[in-house]
Amino acid sequence: MITRVAATAGWLALSSPFAPLFAEETKRRFKIGACQWSLRTSGPECFEVAKEIGLDGVQVDMGTAGNDMRLRKPEVQQAYLAAAKKSGLQISSLAIAEMNNVPLKNDPRAEQWLAHSIAVMKALNVKIVLVAEFAKGDLNGDKAGIDHTVEVLKRLAPKAETAGVIFGLENYLSAGENLDIIKRVGSSAVQVYYDVGNSTDKSYDIYKEIRMLKGQVCEFHAKDGEFMLGQGRIDFHKVREAMDAIDYRGWIQLEAAAPHNLVGDYKANLALLNGIFNA
Repeated sequence: MITRVAATAGWLALSSPFAPLFAEETKRRFKIGACQWSLRTSGPECFEVAKEIGLDGVQVDMGTAGNDMRLRKPEVQQAYLAAAKKSGLQISSLAIAEMNNVPLKNDPRAEQWLAHSIAVMKALNVKIVLVAEFAKGDLNGDKAGIDHTVEVLKRLAPKAETAGVIFGLENYLSAGENLDIIKRVGSSAVQVYYDVGNSTDKSYDIYKEIRMLKGQVCEFHAKDGEFMLGQGRIDFHKVREAMDAIDYRGWIQLEAAAPHNLVGDYKANLALLNGIFNA
């Protein structure tokens, strides 16, 4: 039973000028998901694995050249939406990992996929697509590749803006180099998908870079090379401080190592992140 005192206190909290502060605190929880490929699944079953681990959602992969980017198909979209609903989890964002093999910087197929990802995001009710730029798509030291990428993004960004979605660039470039691309494209629909592990591999100061990218980071990957989180090179307490400095409250996606057992290791990685980001 609610007492008169408790009810009055609750009414005061909701009706006072401080009510937005109480409401804001309830929104400060970070949602933590994982990449579909990190869950070692290729279809909608990824949500059951994520549920077993205790995650909030899954970053789903749009497909491959071999399956003709299958998430473009309405029936596949419906299968993913149904699986997410059944598990009680969310589709957190979209990714086009195949761009590591079919690069945006020089292959017209990748531009077509990125254009089509806008409709896929709308169908799945997500706002972000990860634009992968590694392996064959690596932009490091590739001026021609960067220039071509900028031109592609200039062509597609207005459509993304209209749809209210974001192209998130994930690559081995520094924060400064990515900011230069964003400036050249000149669109709020192009941001950085920041991976603390990848940037650590390149010896960038990730705590400084995150602060440099204020307002330009759409989402984060959490990994640390071959290490379990908290056992390697990266101080995730300092990552949290940097995220707080830029007022980031979006998704964090696990893409971490699981050297022993996927579910067990990811539960441990998730516990580490929850202890820092959601304590």
